[in-house]
Formats: sequence, structure tokens, C-alpha cells
Amino acid sequence: MRSSSHGEIVEGNFRGVNGKGMKLRFHKKRLQLRETFSIAYGNYNFRDALLIELSYLDQKGFGECVSINYYGINLEKFILKLKEIQSRIENHSIVHPKEFFVFLNSLNLHSFLLSALDCAYWDLFGKLENQSFAELNSLKNDNLVESSFTISIADIETQIQKMEKSSWNTFKVKCGEFNQNDFEKLVKSGFSISLDANASFKEDDCTWIQQNIDSQRINYFEQPLEIGKFQVLDSKKYANWMADEDAQNVDILEKLQPHYSSINIKLMKCGGLTPALSFIAKAKQLGFKVMLGCMTESSVGISAGCALAGLLEYADLDGANLISNDYAKGSFVENGQIILSEKPGLGISLL
Repeated sequence: MRSSSHGEIVEGNFRGVNGKGMKLRFHKKRLQLRETFSIAYGNYNFRDALLIELSYLDQKGFGECVSINYYGINLEKFILKLKEIQSRIENHSIVHPKEFFVFLNSLNLHSFLLSALDCAYWDLFGKLENQSFAELNSLKNDNLVESSFTISIADIETQIQKMEKSSWNTFKVKCGEFNQNDFEKLVKSGFSISLDANASFKEDDCTWIQQNIDSQRINYFEQPLEIGKFQVLDSKKYANWMADEDAQNVDILEKLQPHYSSINIKLMKCGGLTPALSFIAKAKQLGFKVMLGCMTESSVGISAGCALAGLLEYADLDGANLISNDYAKGSFVENGQIILSEKPGLGISLL
């Protein structure tokens, strides 16, 4: 049994005082992009986000998920689901986040919504315990990897010019197809570069890439082919193939081993921080290098991603740097450097 200033404790669980338990609130937000963002799936000027707030007494925890059309995400359906389960969440005791996740996982939630609730709860629980996520999970955060900055689809000269003007050190270049001449120009540019195909490459492209020794000069090639079409990829050849959409869950990792050397984990796709911890542990056990990626997110989502930075070989956490109307603060990325909040929980507060 623990002691706490936040309420009566019964068998290690915080109970509501005078009938006051957790409160769940949710709000839609629109994230405006600084410039049109072009990827293989289309062009975007904004993303809609759903902000989740879990509060208990004087503390508030925050989580976030975003609307992605090519994943079929509908925030209105999420809001209806939240209204349906709101009383069940609000009547739940404050327990350890891993125990709370078992409860959340029983509610038949989409992974994006599950992630937002899980992250909000970690933030709240850490604030109640006055401990950071790293302290709660005994994580070391020495020598954090740098995050990449995303260069959207454009002609190769424009992409190189953007890198030349940037103060970041490593870049993820979006591709709408594979072009050998563009590849050679990127290799010769001298920048630290990764290529994100968003499934736009062809099998012949991949065969050429993995047989070309210059492919070793590209940090990784992310999701080159359509989901499930990875058989041509050979993890023992020159290219560092990275699975994104192909790495949907822990169960498929062993099947991916002959084909991919790295995986990209995104909190919204795997269901939050709790499953991400298990996902990363299993991936490392199988010899994969791990990247924590993001979508277009505010500092709410990015702070959750940054909390795992000490476990990563690669990071792509520039989402909040791509928007002009961030509505929160916490951990952040500055010129590629991941700056972790020293505050409890995930260190998130709203502006």
C-alpha cells in the first residue's frame, strides 16, 4: 500500500474523494502545416487532431490522435466511442498504467484512440506520482539519437535546397517513386539521408537498390513496397530496409526478419506507450534496429514519442516542427536534438 496526498488509498489504488473520480474530456483541434506536405498518398495543408484529457483532482494528463485519410481514421466515430465508454473510464480506479491498459484494451478501441488514452493516462499517473515516464520505467536517456527532419516530395533540386537551408543534421526524404539519377544525387549530396517510399517503389527498384553498394550510404529505406509485398527484400544485402506499415504488431516480427533490418514503430499504430515498450523489447530481442516515428502531431503526441528516445537507434519526431499552431508544450525537438521535459509524467501542458 502506498501513501499519497491525492486521496485515500485502498490496496494500492487511488480512489475518488467525495465521489470524485477521473474525468475524461476530449476536443477536436486543427493542426495547420507550415507548408503543403506532399507524400506518395497525397498533398496536405492541415491535419485534424483529437485531444484527450484525463484529470484527477488537480492533475491533468494529455494524449492525442490524428485523422489520417489513407488509414481510414474518422475522429467523429472516435468521439462517439468516447461518449459510449466515458462513464466506464471515469469510474475506474487509478492503477498502474500497465494495469489500466489491460482495461482499455478490453474496450475494443481503434489503435489510434487506444494510444491517445494510454498516453494521457501515463501523463496523468506520472504527475500523480511525481515521477517522469523514464523514472517510472527505469529508462536511461543518455546520448539520445537525433531526430530526422522530413523533406516532402518535390523535384530533387528543391529537396536538396531545403536540406542546404536547414539547421538540422539528418533528413528523411519522401519519394513518390524511385529514380536512379535522384538517388545518385542524394548520395553525392553529403547529407545524412533516409528515403521514405510510402510504398511507392517497384520490386525491380528494390532489387537494384539492395545490390548497389552506395545504398549503404543511405541510413534506411522505409516501407518501399505495398503492405505484405516484402518477399523480394533481403535484409542481408546492402540496403537497410525499414518496415513501417508492414510492422503492424509484434506477431509479424519473426516473419519480417529475413527481409527487414529495422522497424518503424508509431504510437498511434501500435496502441500507445504501453504496447510500444513491449514492441521495442521484442524487436531488439530479434535483432532489429528501432525507430520511433510520428505523424503530423502537436507537442502532445511528440512528447509521448520522445519519452521512448533512450531506446531508439533512429528517431523521426519532427511532427510538431511541421505545424504553425502548436497548442501544447513538453518534450520537443530542436534542430534534431531531442530535449526531454524534466517534469512528471510526459511533462505535457497546454498553451
